[in-house]
Amino acid sequence: MPAYDAVFNAFVTLLVTVDPPGLAPLFLALTAGMNRAERNQVGVRAAVIAFIVLALFGVAGAAILSVFGITLPAFRLAGGLLLFFIAFEMIFERRQERHEKSAERAVTRDMIHNIAAFPLAIPLIAGPGAISATVLLSDSFRSPAGMATLLAILLATILITYAVFVLAERVDRFLGETGRSILTRLLGVILAALAVQFVADGAKGLFAAG
Repeated sequence: MPAYDAVFNAFVTLLVTVDPPGLAPLFLALTAGMNRAERNQVGVRAAVIAFIVLALFGVAGAAILSVFGITLPAFRLAGGLLLFFIAFEMIFERRQERHEKSAERAVTRDMIHNIAAFPLAIPLIAGPGAISATVLLSDSFRSPAGMATLLAILLATILITYAVFVLAERVDRFLGETGRSILTRLLGVILAALAVQFVADGAKGLFAAG
């Protein structure tokens, strides 16, 4: 069984990377005109698809990397840089703008019926950052018990995201523009620190292998 701090760090990393509060206004925008039942259906489907995608990379991420000849330290270094870029966007409020552009693009292409899969599940929930974080974390949860723990962490993250979707209107009203800005920047700083740790571990692994 992984140590408590490893489980906690993994949960924080995934939760911050997925950023459920930041997805709440986008969920409302994507489901504009839908009733509560339809919104709930979209939220459930998006959550299921996102969990399947992240679970796949959590279980088989290392095997997928080996097919392309990518070592885990190299991916850890690259993934850490990607997570740091996402943290940079969060701190300077650029990530929300990019997500909004993805949402607008999907609506203009008349993809309302498939909105749960794209862009909600992919790439807004299970985006490059979340996938990278999942693969990186899987290295610390390689035992059967560890893998079960990682899947439980993924499930908890997705359930929290779904709960935010259900309460999207209230969450958006409660946080307001100022609250969302403060929360996003705070989470961005935390993610930046975790990303630096990933980069340091990846560089250390590459030097050791070389």
